[in-house]
Parts: sequence; structure tokens; C-alpha cells
Amino acid sequence: MGRKYTISDHSKLYFMTFAVVNWIDVFVRDIYKEKFIESLEYCRDNKGLQIYAYCIMTSHIHLILGVEEGKNLSDVIRDVKSYTSKELRETIADNKQESRRRWMLWMFELAGKRNKRNNRFQFWQQHNHPIELSTNEMMEQRLDYIHNNPVAAGFVNEPENWLWSSANQYAGNKGRLEVLYIE
Repeated sequence: MGRKYTISDHSKLYFMTFAVVNWIDVFVRDIYKEKFIESLEYCRDNKGLQIYAYCIMTSHIHLILGVEEGKNLSDVIRDVKSYTSKELRETIADNKQESRRRWMLWMFELAGKRNKRNNRFQFWQQHNHPIELSTNEMMEQRLDYIHNNPVAAGFVNEPENWLWSSANQYAGNKGRLEVLYIE
């Protein structure tokens, strides 16, 4: 029996969530959010990643993603998570203004020791729980969920007011990260 959450058809769009181990609120500083955005931009420009929606919350990131024909979404996701885990860990370690630096690095190290797949540290939780968006209704539901996440968390009153989300583009404004539109 296969895993419930797998990417089986690389021609489809998927909703997924990247969560920091222990739900640590890493993305409270813009520098960390910028690092993640840079990685998505690189994979979009160089690996065929198609970004349809995103929302960076404090401890997790929601996405709707696809890949260009002939590309493997699982491979691109692996690369994004691998690269950003190292890059974000180093950025945190180098950030002298980060008051929680030692604690976060210790938590990442502890999570890595508990996971036999890692040898030094673990930044992201192991699974992304990709959900294939096979109907227009599913796409609309997940898109609304992503964009309303900061509203539900009480960060903003309107989805398009959250700078770190594609809700801005869907409202007709310029956003932080260029996305393809779900129509």
C-alpha cells in the first residue's frame, strides 16, 4: 500500500505545506522570508518550478506548485527543502541580532539527531503532505485557505495586506514573488 501523500502525477498542481520542526516561529524576520523567496525564484528560473500560490507564515509555508512538462516535482521540492534548510540555518547562525539563535540552532540539532535520515540538523519537518488538486473546486478551496491564513491568524484584516503571500497578485497588485494564476 502506497503512502497517502505522494506526488504521483507530475503534470498536476499540488497543495503542500513546509513546516519548521517543532513549529518554531522562524519566519518572523524578513531576512529569513527573503531567503526562502530567493530559493523559490531560483527553482522557478532554473528547475522548471511553477508557483501558483504561496503564503509564508511564522512557522510554516503553504504553496500550490507544479512543474514544467518533463520535470519531476518531487526532485524540485527536495532541492528547495535541502537548500533552504542549510541556507536558513546558516543565516540564523550568522545573525547576531537573532535573540533566539542558540535556542533555534539547538532545536534543529536535536531534531536532526532524532531523525536517522539527518546527521547534523533538521530544519523542515519530514513530510510536505502534497495534495493533488484534481478539480477546480479543490484549487479554489486551497487557494482561499492559503490566502486567508494570515487573516485567520489575526495578522491582517484582508488577505492582500499580507506582504508574504500571493494574495497581493490575485488582488491585482504587485507581490513579492511572481506567480502563475489559477483561473
